[in-house]
Amino acid sequence: MFDVLQELFSYTFIVRAFVVGIFVSLCAALLGVSLVLKRYSMIGDGLSHVGFGALAVATAFNAAPLQVSIPVVMVAAFLLLRISENTKIKGDAAIALVSSSSLAIGIITISLTTGMNTDVCNYMFGSILAMSKSDVKISVIVAVIVLIMFVLFYNKIFAITFDQNFATATGIKAKRYNMLLAFLTALTIVVGMRMMGAMLISSLIIFPALTSMRVFKSFFGVIISSAVLSVVCYFIGLVISFAYSIPTGASIVAVNLVTFILFSIIGIMKRN
Repeated sequence: MFDVLQELFSYTFIVRAFVVGIFVSLCAALLGVSLVLKRYSMIGDGLSHVGFGALAVATAFNAAPLQVSIPVVMVAAFLLLRISENTKIKGDAAIALVSSSSLAIGIITISLTTGMNTDVCNYMFGSILAMSKSDVKISVIVAVIVLIMFVLFYNKIFAITFDQNFATATGIKAKRYNMLLAFLTALTIVVGMRMMGAMLISSLIIFPALTSMRVFKSFFGVIISSAVLSVVCYFIGLVISFAYSIPTGASIVAVNLVTFILFSIIGIMKRN
């Protein structure tokens, strides 16, 4: 096992993926608890499809992928909330509308420019080889900003998660903090999508929170458990991916699935 780990971290691209993955896993796990409890967890899936479209357009015009994707996905997050709040189109329908449209735009752009090649698989399912030095720097900076913002506004996020009406009555600007939550999610999605892919990045948001809720009942307990589980599952998934030549994103999701099943069994045993 030690030999595998030593060989694993001897590759520069693995070290890059590990550093970015740890930060992304933490961000996704923390934000995921609130998103799952607010029944808005699929916003991650919708925004990842928007990110795919933005990456495809950036590639077509030889632009820097992350620099293009971050503002585009943040605007999409804003529009998703505005559409679901101010029109007859509800949250899940708004997500489906935006995500399917973005996915179609991305596929059309790629097919008309570079053609449907392996780049599509990298965007859809992720590739640790896609992380450049500049991507790592931007990803770490963005992830640190997300973590700092979450810690600073933890109490406000807690309030709008459990009772938005009560939070509003106590003077908390719920719409503002819902928007903050959406923006932080958008940043996390863009940073993690290069590695996990548009199809799998939402799993980092959903799995740790749902898994932790099988055993823990307090918000703080679920937050801590989600953060730990997310990092551990990412690391194990990365090692398995390297050892057995399995796509990294799929390997991480599989580990999260096994962990979810184990925690579900533990939760059932605790109740009986």
